[in-house]
Amino acid sequence: MELQINQVEDLCMGAALLGAGGGGDPYLGGLMVKRELAAGRRIKIVDPQDVPDDALILPTAMMGAPTVLLEKIPSGEEVLTAFGQLQEYLGERAWGTMPTEVGGINSTIPLFVGARCGVPIIDADGQGRAFPELQMETFAIEGVAGTPMTIANEQGDFAVISTDSHSRMENIARGITIRFGGTAYFSNYPMRGHEVRRASVPNTLSLALALGQIIHNARVQRQDPFEELLRHLFEKSSYKGGRVIFSGKVVDVRRETRAGFMWGTIRIEGLGPHLGECQLEFQNENLIASCDGELLAIVPDIIAILDAETSVPITNETLRFGQRVKVMAITVPDIMSSPKALNQFGPQAFGLKETYRPATNGSLYGHQRL
Repeated sequence: MELQINQVEDLCMGAALLGAGGGGDPYLGGLMVKRELAAGRRIKIVDPQDVPDDALILPTAMMGAPTVLLEKIPSGEEVLTAFGQLQEYLGERAWGTMPTEVGGINSTIPLFVGARCGVPIIDADGQGRAFPELQMETFAIEGVAGTPMTIANEQGDFAVISTDSHSRMENIARGITIRFGGTAYFSNYPMRGHEVRRASVPNTLSLALALGQIIHNARVQRQDPFEELLRHLFEKSSYKGGRVIFSGKVVDVRRETRAGFMWGTIRIEGLGPHLGECQLEFQNENLIASCDGELLAIVPDIIAILDAETSVPITNETLRFGQRVKVMAITVPDIMSSPKALNQFGPQAFGLKETYRPATNGSLYGHQRL
């Protein structure tokens, strides 16, 4: 698939939905991608099944607090430095790049790299959503080494990280990111084509594009897209469907930037069919949603907040008091809910006491009808 400039906004919208409220504002990354396409460069997205077994794939992404990203807008040179330096360190040219996560700006960073460097982007990622930490990857649970890793900033500074521990990779890179001013750009988990097929969540970029197109078409036709979104997730993807778990008005948002992350809570007062108050907790991404003490959804399932009228996903750094919203929960693919996966990025990995329970329980289309 060759991405066209008129598809960029739809892909960004779908990526924001899969980003669980985090992953960074995809609008900024979308502007970078549009600039490349307007300059005549091409963006080729390839199915993981079409990648040669021995092809070198270097994922690329941004890390840091989404609130800082709004103040430190990237030029693109940062991630090009990281991508180039990792190739130099390995002594081999990369066949392609891919997202480490499909949510938010990190769905678009590899598109920019692919356009500028003339390499394909693999239609897959290592999270199937967005998670806040580097070891929270299907790559890691499937045995792919996280390093060597390169990390760079807007000043042209870069570092090479080498460790045999995914958790130490995260700790070292997070410390560098803080010293870089709260955001940084990196390339890690170097792998071969056969590893991509084994260790990634497939076809997530094309899924993001399809979800964005559903929202876009519904806005043009002034229709409610939620039923079609949920049906598409259940029938045409590896996700297990989803459901709308709450609707209401945002009455409080508390955010703080600490230790390289954005932490906070969101309170939503019920309107219409939903009564009571929904509370969400997040570490960059939404981790848990509950209503008056009842668990509604929990990580690794995706908890997304969408504008009740336009259905446009809202990232946590842009959420504000008074917005009318719907909260959607999406049950993740099997590779993301195995015992190994739950140990890496399930509730206990975030210090939550609750046990994982899929947001859908086998009802029609994997969700309850609205």
